[in-house]
Amino acid sequence: MDAETIISAAAAIALFLMCAAFFLTAFRVIRGPTLPDRIVALDMLVAIAIGFIAVIAIKTGFNLYIDIAIALGLVGFLATVAFARFVMRQGMEPGEEEPAPAAARQGRPSGKRRVRR
Repeated sequence: MDAETIISAAAAIALFLMCAAFFLTAFRVIRGPTLPDRIVALDMLVAIAIGFIAVIAIKTGFNLYIDIAIALGLVGFLATVAFARFVMRQGMEPGEEEPAPAAARQGRPSGKRRVRR
């Protein structure tokens, strides 16, 4: 067996496993049960897509795909942060402050707190 055959077989196995992971994760996005679960599943879908791109880059030898995977990782990270901020803000009234840290709720000083307006 030569190296090209081994790489081709490994890429085929990796693509099959990532297809299975993709469908299981897509099921989690659809099924839920909560919004944070769906957000984590969407973040996982981005990671799986990056894996797909990386395997295709190795299989074809076209290195530009790696740059695309890096860009997708950055966009996926920003989307996850935006979704997390949305979940944190959900349920808070417009004039309401952010919840106090656990130390401040127990009567212990926690340092300076900023008030956003």
